[in-house]
Amino acid sequence: MTRKFLWLATALAVPVLGVGFWGLSTASRSGGHAAAATTAPDTSEQPTLPGATYVSHRAPEARHAYFGDLHLHTAMSFDAWSFGTKTTPEEAYKFARGETVMIQASQINREETENLSGMIPAKRAWPLDFMAVTDHSEFMGVANQFDDPNNPLSKSPLADVVAKDPHQVFVMVAHQIEKTAGGPSADLNAEKAMSDTWGRQIKAANDNYVPGKFTTFVAYEWTSAPDGKNLHRNVIFNADRAPQPFTSAQSARPEDLWTFLEKVRAGGIDVIAIPHNADASDGLMYDWNDSDGRPISEAYAQRRLMNEPLTEIAQNKGVSDTVPEISPNDEFANFERYDHLISRPSIKSKVDGSYVRQALGRGLVLLNRVGTNPYKYGVVGGTDIHNGLSTTDGNGVGGAFGVTPSFLPTGDAAKRMLQIIPMPARLDSDADAAGKPHGNQKTLEVGTGAITGVWAEENTRNAIYAALKRKETFATSGTRIRVRMFASSSYPAGLMARPDWVKTAYASGVPMGSDLPAATRLKAPTLLLQAIKDPDGANLDRIQVIKMWREGDSYKERIFNVALSGGRKEDPKTGRAPAVGDTVDMKTGKYANTVGAPTLSAQWTDPTFDPKRAAVYYARVLEIPTPRWSTHLAIVNHLPIPTSVPATVQERAWSSPIWFTPQHGAKVAAGAEGSAGLGGKGR
Repeated sequence: MTRKFLWLATALAVPVLGVGFWGLSTASRSGGHAAAATTAPDTSEQPTLPGATYVSHRAPEARHAYFGDLHLHTAMSFDAWSFGTKTTPEEAYKFARGETVMIQASQINREETENLSGMIPAKRAWPLDFMAVTDHSEFMGVANQFDDPNNPLSKSPLADVVAKDPHQVFVMVAHQIEKTAGGPSADLNAEKAMSDTWGRQIKAANDNYVPGKFTTFVAYEWTSAPDGKNLHRNVIFNADRAPQPFTSAQSARPEDLWTFLEKVRAGGIDVIAIPHNADASDGLMYDWNDSDGRPISEAYAQRRLMNEPLTEIAQNKGVSDTVPEISPNDEFANFERYDHLISRPSIKSKVDGSYVRQALGRGLVLLNRVGTNPYKYGVVGGTDIHNGLSTTDGNGVGGAFGVTPSFLPTGDAAKRMLQIIPMPARLDSDADAAGKPHGNQKTLEVGTGAITGVWAEENTRNAIYAALKRKETFATSGTRIRVRMFASSSYPAGLMARPDWVKTAYASGVPMGSDLPAATRLKAPTLLLQAIKDPDGANLDRIQVIKMWREGDSYKERIFNVALSGGRKEDPKTGRAPAVGDTVDMKTGKYANTVGAPTLSAQWTDPTFDPKRAAVYYARVLEIPTPRWSTHLAIVNHLPIPTSVPATVQERAWSSPIWFTPQHGAKVAAGAEGSAGLGGKGR
């Protein structure tokens, strides 16, 4: 269910294609605007050009939280098609904005092995505010030719082979890319199919863009995975047009993708790349070195900073915040872990260099070494669902399909998802070009989809894209927690009790995603933090501030519980707080909001501040315990609750960071600093 395609992992670095370069109010349940019928996009809106600053007629304090998905695959993705997905980009957008779409029963049967027929209605519980379909650029739309009765490929002998076993397309493409013998072969008409499909993707995004109500972005996924090590990036444009996608068949090097992006911006279209699944990168995503193994230089750092302002911290294939090996004193570090390569599940992914918290810390060190921080990332979340349905609206089942609550598996399908009985070999393994399995995927290890939140003046491409670029973003594990964070060294005491505190927060400080201004760098920063629960979800347990600071030629971290529900207090010796309590009924799968709080806030001043040390701060918000999807699925089907994964989870949200850099001349030579008043604990 969760397999990725090996042919992308092992072969797409081979340059075989050579594709040409150009070809308001938050009153609704969604947290943004209610869904609307499809209308023509507002052609009077001109995209903000590269290098220009988006200017809104609304003041910053009028910004609202909008929720969306910047990582979703439809039937146009080669792997999704092989899984049996039939959902089109057009249908994906309609589903995301709250409309009912009809799904072919064959897709549901493929996902859940049910005996359904005809067309099945699907509808989200609440609409998203924005979305980008990010189908793989590699061979985009090529396999879909087999579905078109007017396409010669659908009438070829190969079509019969593929109809019996869609996995053979994997084998065929891997051989064609690697130029090796064996397996079925045919002229796939790839270049034309990809060009035609990209035109369709652009049209689908534009046709479903409803300014003020539902925003779409032209986008795709660049899927580089040398030796199975994940270096994937989602490429997001702020325009109603875009050049033919750059593929990892042209180059598997991120530096070459950046060159492409820089050319696109020089041509007048703004574009960014967003790395994802760092947890499966085997340490390459946030390495100390570039793609050639050379230590990161200032030029490299500047290019990465310019091209990649954001990184994906969570999705259905795991959370890339941190793990206990990196953060041994973080009691909440071991959350929805995915610890192996995507295409080769029997191979563990190296921890070092694979997690966002580590990247933020390393960035401080690299700033001191080379003068620029290449890992100055804001955070986003995505689903990476491969059935075209962005399911972040309830107890959906994890995996490549992210099965919606309407289609929860039953019978043997549920038993397979819960690993009570084995998955069919084809669905449970990844194979190389010869069809040899690399190892078994475990359905239980995969979580549900994550989601991106932005603070923007309105629900339009320009406003949301500007929020993405300035990193005024947050991510959640799928819940609609709303998080705000500001920082300044001049906020007055008791500010958050004032009705206009947000206005003052912007006027006298900076929001998440920003740098503390130079004029305030000799006084300890004060952070303003607020979190509001999902309107249909669980209460909140706590707000934490996670701080990292440079120490010598390394960095340390510490976690502060700055807001605790129920009047609980942090133990001053251990820095930990009593558990919030667990109300989950393991017989019914229900929980009660009798613990926790609907809203938490804090005005917190860093007690460990040292003006000589570069530092970075971000917030993490935890909900009270709720049933994991696997527990919910087991209870619904009257099956044993799995014991190999937690029965309950504390869903969460992460803010983008705020950075502190010492004033010019305050830098202390590596190794000459003390412990900054932390007793060397570095908790």
